[in-house]
Amino acid sequence: QVSLVESGGRLVQAGGSLRLSCAASERTFSNNVMAWFRQAPGKEREFVAALSWSAGDTNVADSLKGRFTMSSDIAKNTVYLQMNSLNPEDTALYYCAAGVGLATLRFWGQGTQVTVSS
Repeated sequence: QVSLVESGGRLVQAGGSLRLSCAASERTFSNNVMAWFRQAPGKEREFVAALSWSAGDTNVADSLKGRFTMSSDIAKNTVYLQMNSLNPEDTALYYCAAGVGLATLRFWGQGTQVTVSS
């Protein structure tokens, strides 16, 4: 069982930046893919970004490219989500997830709240 702990969410003004962290309890085949999702009040959960530990490549949602980037620190079993030029529409609960593949994300964190004020 892989546990995921997100951190870094807080209140920030529009135009600001935040870096979210997601620390995994271990790094194995079962959590080869790490991903970020977000869910705003009254809206469906939305894919943000994902990366593969083994392949080393990342994938960011088209609507967020240019503002959001995802990276990793293998030594710390931690992935990051760098968010720039934040706007109020980015306000959401941001979740970290992990699994064998993007379609099979078995493990989820509790989420970290990001609130962007105008």
